[in-house]
Amino acid sequence: MRLPTHAAVQVVNRLGRTLNRLGLLPVRLDDEALLETARRRTHLDDFGAQDFRDPLRRLLSSLEHEARLSWLGRILARHDFCALLANRLRMVRDRALYPEIAQGHIASPLFVAGLPRTGSTLIHHLLAQDPGNRVVRAWEVLAPSPPPTSTSERTDPRIAAARRQFRWFDRLAPEFKTIHPLGAELPLECIALLAFSFIGSRFNTNYRVPSYQAWLEQQDQRPAYELHRSILQHLQARSPGARWVLKAPTHLWNLDALFATYPDAVVVQTHRDPATVLASVASLTAVLRGVFADEVNPLEIGREVTYQWSNGLERALQFRRSKGDTAARFIDVQYRDLLRDPIGLIRVIYARLGRTLDGEAERRMRAHLASHPKDLHGPHRYSLEAFGLDPGAIAHLFKTYREYFDVKEESVHT
Repeated sequence: MRLPTHAAVQVVNRLGRTLNRLGLLPVRLDDEALLETARRRTHLDDFGAQDFRDPLRRLLSSLEHEARLSWLGRILARHDFCALLANRLRMVRDRALYPEIAQGHIASPLFVAGLPRTGSTLIHHLLAQDPGNRVVRAWEVLAPSPPPTSTSERTDPRIAAARRQFRWFDRLAPEFKTIHPLGAELPLECIALLAFSFIGSRFNTNYRVPSYQAWLEQQDQRPAYELHRSILQHLQARSPGARWVLKAPTHLWNLDALFATYPDAVVVQTHRDPATVLASVASLTAVLRGVFADEVNPLEIGREVTYQWSNGLERALQFRRSKGDTAARFIDVQYRDLLRDPIGLIRVIYARLGRTLDGEAERRMRAHLASHPKDLHGPHRYSLEAFGLDPGAIAHLFKTYREYFDVKEESVHT
């Protein structure tokens, strides 16, 4: 069973295959070629620490031999990796010009994490409405150099460039907006920051790279989180003052690296019955891979997301059980409580942080809720059966997680 790619992507790929047969427009995914392209674009040659080279080579090898990349997928992957490398060069240059960037303090950052589709995005976006919080905005990640300023956060020309880029993505994967909100000025997940190290989960979501993913799961994630911290320092250098509020479901896989990098961090962990969300996660993965690959196998994706999240939640549970001294640094949130009273739940989070939700922040949060209703871009349709997922097997696999966090069983969305 295979899911078809979007019609527009199919047309472009047919054109690409024709050009390839004619020997035109070859697309190289070679690390030295990518590095040279980034140097040529930026007129810079210092990439900083070289620990990204081995992950990059492994990722490219997996792309070449396993990802089943389409012609368009190869072009997009090459563009993506060249952009990451070029931004590395520019940020290293900025640090040489402005050494005070490296002295920036990241105080008590708040991380939102949990299974995807458990309300973590809603919490992240609500917290972003508070002027006392600082989030990573999409346009800043796409073009982080030079460091953004607080006075031009609405007028920076990089915002318009990011909007154009997202419009192109919307043409390639129009159904994605029904699954997850994207926009130049919206908060972006930390997987985009971790990608600069070429150590991160973003690549396995976008591409079929099983050997890279197997290697990744055995790696020390601290170098990626150290780079994550460096990027936050970069972004706040000329826009200081607020507390960082960050988000990625996959932080749960790497809590040891997160707390090693940010010892005073606080993690909001969201909870929901895994049986209701895994098909949605699989659907998101299938949509993204469909942009880059000639074919997408939903049954394989169903197996992947089940393994990754059962393993990821087990790792998080083991960390929390073994690190009793960090218990006060976790705030557990049930999805049902978030749906019942979003603002009330934000007040609970603030109370745990020793903060008070002021009137202006609450007004902005309520306005956000009113302007962003559920299914704003249409309903996200998916089924367990399409991805070979069995509710009974999922319930058994996640039994320990549900019991430990008192996660109630839900009726499964099919």
